[in-house]
This record gives sequence, structure tokens and C-alpha cells, in this order.
Amino acid sequence: MENLSENYMENVRYFNDILGVGRSVDMVSRDYIIGGRRARLWVVDGYGKDETLERMGAFWLSLPQNALAELTDMQAFVDRFISFSEVDVGTDAAEIVTSVLLGKTLLLVEGLKGAAQIDAKDYPGRGVEEPPDGKVLRGSHDGFIEAVVPNMALLRRRIRDPHLTMEGLKVGNRSHTDAVLCYLNDKANPELLAEIRDKLNNIDVNSLSMAQESVSEAIRPKQWYNPFPKVRFTERPDSAAASIMEGSVVLMVDNSPSVMILPTTFFDFTQEANEFYFPPLIGTYLRLLRIVVFLISLLITPAWYLMVKETGRLPEALKFLSSPEPASLGLLWQLLVVEFLIDVLKLASLNTPDSLSNSFSMLGALILGDFAVQAGWLGPEVLVYMAFVSVASFAQPSYEMGYAFKLLRVVLLLLTAAFDVWGFGLGVLGILVLVATTKPIVGKGYLYPLIPFNAKAFRRLLIREPISRDNT
Repeated sequence: MENLSENYMENVRYFNDILGVGRSVDMVSRDYIIGGRRARLWVVDGYGKDETLERMGAFWLSLPQNALAELTDMQAFVDRFISFSEVDVGTDAAEIVTSVLLGKTLLLVEGLKGAAQIDAKDYPGRGVEEPPDGKVLRGSHDGFIEAVVPNMALLRRRIRDPHLTMEGLKVGNRSHTDAVLCYLNDKANPELLAEIRDKLNNIDVNSLSMAQESVSEAIRPKQWYNPFPKVRFTERPDSAAASIMEGSVVLMVDNSPSVMILPTTFFDFTQEANEFYFPPLIGTYLRLLRIVVFLISLLITPAWYLMVKETGRLPEALKFLSSPEPASLGLLWQLLVVEFLIDVLKLASLNTPDSLSNSFSMLGALILGDFAVQAGWLGPEVLVYMAFVSVASFAQPSYEMGYAFKLLRVVLLLLTAAFDVWGFGLGVLGILVLVATTKPIVGKGYLYPLIPFNAKAFRRLLIREPISRDNT
């Protein structure tokens, strides 16, 4: 059935069958007599707002016998007898079915052309507490949740501008997942908007089971070998609002508390919300510290291995680095083993109940620390350097960028072990080439504002300037 039939019972049988009434226990249907005419209502249990539906049902049942005598169109019924503000009238059967599965309430009335789709839904959800991966000492402590409507309200509360546009899309051939583009229509680049819109409309997937990750993988350039993230995610409404004020586009996907900020460049990952809740001088120090520490974490273990691989390479002042204590494993294997053990501990901690997390952390530290050294498996110098690398990885707010640097660090270490100084040099050069050839999803380039060069934008990335007139 493409469009609704003029036969009321035929429509009822079609929606009962396609929506699974009697087959799915969560599909609720109810018959009414409204103004002397038969009517039927469908809603997914758990989506409908009970108080609103009950009030409307009580009003409909109280209508006199001839209240609908002059009506032939559902729009007229909606205008006169439905007080709820969010109501659409449609005749396309497939769109109506999708709207019910999205949470709307469907109402058919005998003799009226069309179907009323009442958006009286109330999704189950959690509170807007602060996200665990974006905590700040000062500032707001709310965060996005898994429903797009409250998330849009969190942005509206911060940007009370009529130019703020929330553009809704449906993504997924079968899931029909809600996606919302948020932007200022007087600041966002129209060409960039059109490109994002085109990519989303051309996604050929059945379902977005992994929400924003499914979207990002479906629209990103096909560079499977490139570990650098193409999208910046945030669960903080203040960070998303600031990006929108700067002209960026925020993409929300239903069922995900993370929003995507587009376009994304490599240097965007050097910023964090904490910097903007401190004075400019302190914010600049924190930003530069994060950049330096993160670069050191990429090079420290390969560079140290290169220096101690052969004796006599270091000046007298750095001689203390050239004599790591002997251990059962070779130095290269020690570094690789600890790299992977740290990741094993991270994975294990994700599945550890909160009540046992402290005990698990202490046990992991003992096993990797004192016990491993006393058993002669690892040298204490290796644990010191890897501890620094592990701590430095948490200074980077993006998990994706942290793991990208980790993979590159391991590759650089292997190249250094295989080809000595030449391997280290070629590895560093290869990393620079990989960054330079990374293709962003949209935008001027992954290395913007360095390539193409924009002095003002590049200075703002390195230095936390005082809050500007645009308050971004």
C-alpha cells in the first residue's frame, strides 16, 4: 500500500499487520467511537506520553454524536479537536509506519481522509549529568544524552539566536535514525553544508547500530590505513555551542550522547574545554603543555631505544640513559610487551565493576611494577618511560587521536629497531607525510590553518586568546 485507502477497515487491517498488533507485545492499539464514527489509535508502549493521550482520549469520547458530521478531511479534525501542538497529517502509508516506529501516535478516523500523527512521545532517557570524558573544574556540568530533542534544547539554551538552525534528516534504509544538523545559517559555509547534507543523504546502510560511529565511517574518506581521526566528538553542550558560533556544523545522531563537529582538522584536537574556564595565560600554558607532552609521548620510547641501542652515542651529560638494567627480555620486547599490557589493563578496567576498580588498579600496578622487576622480566627504566607515555595519553582529550599516536609510536619503534638512525628518520618523515595526506570529511584540509596557511587562525590554536566579541 503506497497511499491510504478510502476504506477505513482496509487501512486498519494494513496497519495492524504491518505494525505487528498481536505479534509484538509493545505495540498498543485502541478503538474509539468519536462523534459517532469508528476510530483507532496505535502507539509503541514506552513512547507515548500517557497523560497527554489520556486527556485527548477523554475529550474525543465526550464529543456529541454528530460532532464530525460535516468533516471529510483529517486536517479539519486536527484543527478542531486536537489541542496538542505537534501534529502532522499524512497519506503515505510507509511514512506513517516510520513515524509510529519513531514514537508518534497514529490516529485513523472513519470517513476522514488522511491519518493524524501526534508527536506526543516521551523517550526513556537519563539525566543530563556531566560526561565522564569531558570534566571541567569550573563551568557547566551538564552533558548531552541519547535523545536528540533534549540535546537540541541544551544548544538553544546557550544560543538564543533565530539564525540557529536545526535541520532534521533520516539516515538508514531500515532504521530511519534521526540525525540533526545544527548550525548558524548566517555563519556556516553554504558549500560545506551542502557537502555534508549530500554525504548524509547518500549513506547506503540499513542501520546505524553504532550511532555516530556508523555515520562517521559511512561518510569518511576510504583511507583504512590512516589512523588519524577525521571527526571530533564531544559530549559537552558548551563546546558544541562554541563551535557553532565559530561557523562549524554540529551533527547529532539519535541514541548517541556524542555529537560530531565538522569540519575537523588535526589542530582541533589540541584544544580542550578546561582551557577556556581559566584566564588566557593559564589556558595558553595548559594548551602548550598538552601539545609538548603529546609530541614527546610519540617520540620518547623510539628515541630512547635509539640512544641506548649502541654504546657511545650519548654525550657525557646523558650517560645515565645508556645503561638500562639487564632483564630476561630484550629491550625492544620489553617496550612492546608493556605497550600491549597497558592496553590490556585499559580493556580490563572497562569491564571491572566500580566496587572492584580500585583493587584492580592496585593489583595491575603491582604485577606490572614491582613483581615484574623483581622477577627480572622487565627493567625499571622501561616501566618509567612507559608510565610517562601512559599518563601522557590521558592528557589528550581525544581517545581516537591517542590510539593513532600509539600505533605510530609502535611502528616508529619497530623501524628504529630494524634500520637504526635511518629507520627513526624515515619513520618521522613517514608520519609527517601521513598527516599531510590525510583527507578530511569536509573542509579546507586536515592541516588547516597550517596548510593552507592562515596566520590568525593558527595563532588562536596555539595561544588561548582572551574571549572575543563572538564569545567563542
